[in-house]
Amino acid sequence: MVSQTFQEASRRLLKQGLEELARGDTRQASEKGWGAAAQMLKSIAERRGWDHRGHRHIRDVSARLARESGDAEIRRLYRVASDLHTNFYEDIDPPDEVAAGLDDVGLLLDKLERLA
Repeated sequence: MVSQTFQEASRRLLKQGLEELARGDTRQASEKGWGAAAQMLKSIAERRGWDHRGHRHIRDVSARLARESGDAEIRRLYRVASDLHTNFYEDIDPPDEVAAGLDDVGLLLDKLERLA
């Protein structure tokens, strides 16, 4: 099942992000954090028949889930993941900020799994 594959990839990517951070590679850790969030959102979108082909669609899925669940924190946590994606390109966040971002992505995954 495609949605299960996305969900499994999500947790695997977060684990890899934490490993990259431990090695000191904040750029790769950031991208893995973003990927973890995106994969979980794609998993839910796939199950519900929602479009999830690009960044805009993934953002829309997060906003829709926040509205649907009444949990505005989903939107905030998605923004943290999106900032991690930006850090992959800019490489400006220090390790403690990347670590906090990965923690937030873990919270987001927990929230999203309950909605799946």
